[in-house]
Amino acid sequence: MSFDPPASIETRLFINGEFRESSDKQTFTLKSPATFKPVAEVYEATEQDTNAAVAAAKAAFPAWAALSPEARGGYLKKLSVLILEAHSELAYLEAISMGRPVSGYFDAFASSATFGHYAEAGYQALGTSSLNTPGHVNMTLRQPYGVVAAIIPWNVPILFLSNKSAPALMAGNTVVIKSSEKAPLTSAKIASLVEKAGFPAGVVNIISGHGHTSGALLSSHMDVRLLTFTGSGRTGRAIQISAAKSNLKNVILELGGKTPAVIFEDADIEKAAAETQHSIQWNSGQVCMANSRIYVQESIAPQFIETFRKKFQAVKAGDPTVQETNHGPQADEIQYNNVKSYIESGKESGTLILGADPVSSVKGYFVNPTIFTETPEDAKIMKEEIFGPVVNINTFKTEDEVIEKANNTDFGLYASVYTKNVDRALRMAKALEAGTVGVNCTSPAGARDMPFGGYKASGIGREGWTVGIENYLETKSVLMKFEEA
Repeated sequence: MSFDPPASIETRLFINGEFRESSDKQTFTLKSPATFKPVAEVYEATEQDTNAAVAAAKAAFPAWAALSPEARGGYLKKLSVLILEAHSELAYLEAISMGRPVSGYFDAFASSATFGHYAEAGYQALGTSSLNTPGHVNMTLRQPYGVVAAIIPWNVPILFLSNKSAPALMAGNTVVIKSSEKAPLTSAKIASLVEKAGFPAGVVNIISGHGHTSGALLSSHMDVRLLTFTGSGRTGRAIQISAAKSNLKNVILELGGKTPAVIFEDADIEKAAAETQHSIQWNSGQVCMANSRIYVQESIAPQFIETFRKKFQAVKAGDPTVQETNHGPQADEIQYNNVKSYIESGKESGTLILGADPVSSVKGYFVNPTIFTETPEDAKIMKEEIFGPVVNINTFKTEDEVIEKANNTDFGLYASVYTKNVDRALRMAKALEAGTVGVNCTSPAGARDMPFGGYKASGIGREGWTVGIENYLETKSVLMKFEEA
């Protein structure tokens, strides 16, 4: 498959059905984290632009909400097809903007499937009825909120763009999507596909910019009725505060993780090592559910660690736009420096057995796969999300001991356990404090028909095909009294 550069790269804002430059004409420079070279000048949404996007969505809402599910679904079906056709271009844009290797780019397929699914899901928006109150026929109505704001992350942007906007749109809401300044190009490309699919003006608005301007305004905007965000815990807390101080808009948050993977002595060691190393290496470790903490039963620890090490170090770093590369750079200099600082901290607390030195063979913000062992449970790198290809492997003796260690975290997005003992697997699945528990599998494995979200500081609410529309519908009770004959 060819991943040649597109003839042109869209960098403008998409507001009320048209592309436009920012109101002050200001742009920010996007540089490739693999080459350090500028790849685009992206228009930065101002407060005026953000207000315009919300106003357009608000104006478009009544007509969009009044459409039948088939009518709304028709637009989503067209967009689904267009996204699939744009796979190679989307992969290339992600590679040059945040270093994601094209060799593992599946996002267009997943995003297309999500829009395709929700195009047929409109009739899930059902209310209920009741005769339990004497003299009444009562019912509930499910109705859209109005304007939904979606602030998406940079690591898998169109995956979250589709997961948030598709159910919101099918429920009858209109949307304003803010892309990350680290990876805005694929979102802008999706905007061109929205235009091509013929969505009514104002139904979908896509803007680019930094969080302190457009993101902060969307969080506090009085006309935004619901905000959905995926990203850091720090930003999630700020969004929730802004929402509370403004109109108490509903907030859905999918935040960070510090995923534990527990490997028991009866596990398939080869399989467990292969899958856990892939989890923390995929996308250069820039995944909220990557298993950055691995606990191995003492009796198999030497064998597991050696198997894991051999697989983890066998990566090919390089140009993310070529098929041979399977290990890309960190998304930008800030992310690179953050990961390096955690590695330096890890050297003071644990035992380094792989990595830490920069990748000298290629230019760019590359970090080698890095392994620490014997790290104290209260160490910084055991407690905080690193968001890089850095893993801690510790040992345990008993089931109770590892449950306590695995749950000793502020996060609870994903956890996994490897064992052939069914009873133990069920006990662990019940005991682990996480929104998703993988048994003999680990992240990024998921299921489209299962809810996804986190315990504790990993978020509020759930996303997924079977629950998605529910997030974007208000419930109204209607009480109808009648006279008995």
